[in-house]
Amino acid sequence: MKETLLAIDDFSLPFKKNVGIYLSKPKVLKEPVLRPSPVGSGAPDDAATHFYGTVIYDDGIYRMWYYASHWGINHDWPPKMMQQIKKATTRIIGKKRMFIGPLCYAESDDGINFKKPNLGQVLFKGNKNNNALALPHAIVSAATVIKDVKETDPLRRYKMVYQFFPEFSDPSIEEYGTKPSIAIAISEDGLKWNVINIPFKNQFVEHSSFIKHNNQYIVHYHAMGTFAGHYSEGGSPCGRTGMVRISPDFKYWPDIMAEAFAPKEPEKRELRGQSGIYDQVHLGVGATSFGNVCIGLYGLWHNAEFDKNFGEISCDLGLLVSNDGIHFREPVKGYRYIKRNDSLATKVKGHNFNTILCQANGILNVGDKTLIYHGRWRNVSKNEPEELRKHYSAEVALATLPRDRFGSLRLNPNELKGSICSAPITLPENNCKAVINAEGLNGITVQILDKDFKTIKGFDQGKASEKSGLDCVIKWSKHKLKELSGETVRIFIYMKKINDISPRVYAIYVDGEKS
Repeated sequence: MKETLLAIDDFSLPFKKNVGIYLSKPKVLKEPVLRPSPVGSGAPDDAATHFYGTVIYDDGIYRMWYYASHWGINHDWPPKMMQQIKKATTRIIGKKRMFIGPLCYAESDDGINFKKPNLGQVLFKGNKNNNALALPHAIVSAATVIKDVKETDPLRRYKMVYQFFPEFSDPSIEEYGTKPSIAIAISEDGLKWNVINIPFKNQFVEHSSFIKHNNQYIVHYHAMGTFAGHYSEGGSPCGRTGMVRISPDFKYWPDIMAEAFAPKEPEKRELRGQSGIYDQVHLGVGATSFGNVCIGLYGLWHNAEFDKNFGEISCDLGLLVSNDGIHFREPVKGYRYIKRNDSLATKVKGHNFNTILCQANGILNVGDKTLIYHGRWRNVSKNEPEELRKHYSAEVALATLPRDRFGSLRLNPNELKGSICSAPITLPENNCKAVINAEGLNGITVQILDKDFKTIKGFDQGKASEKSGLDCVIKWSKHKLKELSGETVRIFIYMKKINDISPRVYAIYVDGEKS
């Protein structure tokens, strides 16, 4: 198994001397990679393309699942689904209402230009020429999908968790409960889905991501004080907080939860709760598993009075890291990794609406790049005048980095040398190699220590032949790392400034290689 030791992971690289963390700045594409269909086109997404969703790279194709919003009721819903929108009044422009859902699908050859294929599954406003996915719920959001490559049953290869909203339903539909929650579904191809369970009926679960990590299926969501039964110290309500649910097999979901990530609550208890005017965690953690480590984003929700001043709310994205996929921490506390002003929703001439950035299953590595898909929600309050409410919208955006370069470890100011040491790792039983993702490699020497921090003979002067790169193999003059296969060791990196160039370490990889 490949071990990835990221610079931002202070559990894998806990020991440092004269070295500090420097987070990178992702490059954000100005234009969205997916935008709504034209208003009045009759498409399921003629109001918004919300990235409470997923992008995966699947056999050479970028595949996206997202949730749409549309203006005007779809009178072609079958009777039971029409019952589900009986009370829905999410946003009204004159006599025209906006509805959230259905879930939709798009794909791309380059990860930038996404197309909406004609799936022919859903009769929508007179035809089936659309990209909507057929599901039993009418009002839905958050299409989080994984391709489970170790699944032996091809009918369960793709797995999805999505949110549905039964509170708008006719009360006679008892099977769905009364609170917004999640449903789970399986698919052979990622297009035709079979819902197999509603694990937390009558429990509020509004999620941001769904991953498989450490052989567990994990759903990240947010809880909001008394509304979702989550309290902070002393039994006082807390604001939006990142929570997690887990399953060992995607079939059985125990009715337990854990706190994944939470900011500091106000000291005064009377100010706490989801309606408090302070920064909170929106949607929980948008996580991705990279084998032994998880990277996540969280929404830094700048709250306002929900009913009166919703349009004042905006949201940035913060960076998180985890080793167990459950408990997340910030590499730099309070740092806004993607600021809303760096990824603004498409502007409307003459107006200055706030942007709410949204995270989900959107971080992936393809080739030499890390891609960070996220949502840009143009926040137009339902309390605005009619001529403004029509500008409500959402689109899908993309930020990029060189692969795994979320942040670097480098020498502190005025320091000429420093060091980094890993936690103990067990080398693969087969042939293995050490690879470094770094700049300024002339100033880097790699040593292999035993678990007691003592240098192993012959492994004290490892060097890379390249000056910089994403995959620079470390070699020792008379020995090869495979000689230590199966042993528990530490990786020690000595850093030295040369010609005023300070080395930068982004990641270290330990991987088995074929004989």
